[in-house]
Amino acid sequence: MLFALLLVFSLTVQPNSFLTDVPLKPGQRPAFALPHGSADALMLARLAAQRRNLKQGLTTIVCADPHDCERLKDEIAWFAPDVKAHVLPDWETLPYDAISPHQDLISERLETLYLVARGEVDVLLVAASTALQRLTPREFIAQRTFFVKVGDQLNQAALRSQLTLAGYAHVQQVVSPGEWAARGSLLDLFPMGSSVPYRIDLFGSDIESIKTFDVDSQRSIYPVKEIRMLPGREFPMDEAARTSFRGRFREVFEGDPSRYAMYKDMGNGVAAAGIEYYLPLFFDGIATLFDYLPAATLAVLHGRVDEAFTAFWHEIDERYRFLRADIVRPLLPPKELYLSGESFYLALDHFAAAKLRAEPGTSTAVKIDAPREASAAPVLPALGVNRRADDPLSLLRTFANTFAGRLLLTADSAGRRETMIEFLRDAGIRPVPCDSFNEFILGHAPLMIAAQPLTRGFIDSAGHAPFAVITEAELYAETARARTKRDKKRETNVDGMLRDLSELKVGDPVVHAQHGIGRYLGLINLDLGDGVNEFLHLQYAGETKLYVPVAQLSVISRYSGAGDDAAPLHRLGSGQWEKAKSRAAKMVRDTAAELLNLYARRAARQGHAFSFRELDYDTFAAGFAFEETPD
Repeated sequence: MLFALLLVFSLTVQPNSFLTDVPLKPGQRPAFALPHGSADALMLARLAAQRRNLKQGLTTIVCADPHDCERLKDEIAWFAPDVKAHVLPDWETLPYDAISPHQDLISERLETLYLVARGEVDVLLVAASTALQRLTPREFIAQRTFFVKVGDQLNQAALRSQLTLAGYAHVQQVVSPGEWAARGSLLDLFPMGSSVPYRIDLFGSDIESIKTFDVDSQRSIYPVKEIRMLPGREFPMDEAARTSFRGRFREVFEGDPSRYAMYKDMGNGVAAAGIEYYLPLFFDGIATLFDYLPAATLAVLHGRVDEAFTAFWHEIDERYRFLRADIVRPLLPPKELYLSGESFYLALDHFAAAKLRAEPGTSTAVKIDAPREASAAPVLPALGVNRRADDPLSLLRTFANTFAGRLLLTADSAGRRETMIEFLRDAGIRPVPCDSFNEFILGHAPLMIAAQPLTRGFIDSAGHAPFAVITEAELYAETARARTKRDKKRETNVDGMLRDLSELKVGDPVVHAQHGIGRYLGLINLDLGDGVNEFLHLQYAGETKLYVPVAQLSVISRYSGAGDDAAPLHRLGSGQWEKAKSRAAKMVRDTAAELLNLYARRAARQGHAFSFRELDYDTFAAGFAFEETPD
């Protein structure tokens, strides 16, 4: 079934051509080649749309690269607007971190799990590392979710107690999910899983109205009939849950539990930072991703998921070996918190599944073990704009004249689309604007242009009417593009760390991000119970010492102040470093004020307005050979 869907699916054919007589059976995971560019998003959008229309169930996509989750969500939404796609976000903390995930992430996770359990999601996107994570039981979310409706009787005291136990924070002004505030007969709530806060207006004990409001202005916007209240955390914090947590804590960890701050905090009703990594202690049994998936789910493994599993488990083992010697924060074994790769595939055998992998020499959705001739597919040629040539768009013009199909150009934004239209028209090319992919499919113009930041272009020849999608990445291949949200997380360059360390000499001053200026005295090997590890030996004022694991080199930087011999060493625990940072921040503010004054005086002076030609400016901008930064 999936072979037929992936190979011949097209939004231009009739629904009855989606049917197939050969269903994909659970336990089978046939492999298909990953299409080129953003064609994977189009292919998955077609698949999800067909399954949605035929009520065949959820499509779950497990991505080896976490960045592909957000990319596919955005691109699937453009190719198939009716498909409800959700991402199950990661906690975005390292395994066993002593910090809790951001409240916005918890909010999105709870909403996604709630909707998946209720069958209200068409496509679920999850990173491979997140798919291995054990989750809160679905019964917990179902039992702790309630609705507040206009006309209901509301006991304010009971609701406040319920919100507190659910993990909602009482604040003076509501600004983020998981917060609530009360002012007389008004009750402000920002439910988990909601994009907007709500204001409840009470008349006595009756709910007279519920309206959304703006976080910044605090003004009401529009009325609603009801609001859904999800739990504020992924674990309970009522008296029974805290008692169960403390009991299981004593069973799992040996010794006097009162020496652990986490244990004492739980007795006082306080959830310690990083408590999420003790989730099994709250429940008799916790869930996995598969416990939330309907039986008819089709799972698609996107990319090299096997390698992602291996890399993630290597990171888990490294973190566990390094941190398990902490005498004030005992750790649960990794198997209590994560599925192994083998356990994941054993659970996956109960669902229909397929693999999409990037294989050398293949770029279309056909079976990897098919003959190479069958897997060959057209790929976009070089189409880059050469602004120094007599005809900058000669490559695009040639492709448009020779390609036996229609073309769709995509710009990164609406403003960029208008700029591209003007540039193309100056060259004698007149694309027709369109607002959606469906508008392009239903249109007849040979060349159209839309505002949608697709990652890469592709050629689609699966249907009866082939077409090509060309993005700015192909047109401006040699121009550095501005960073996007997907580029914010960069992988650490370990080789660069080692080179930086090799440049240090014994006696050089260094700066620790939390403790300030110290002096590097070399490397030292220490055994903390999990084998010998390498540490940086730093000396501070008063001959106090600090040992920093080599694995935490990212918190160390070179001192760039006065002479190395005159570097002022800070005293550990004295607050000197915090005061120095405060002084530096004040100097930055003073400098900013001076710059504002300077620019204000410049703005008040009479200037000269030069003439502007769009083509000249674009030619100048295209010659900028560096990557633009967010500022």
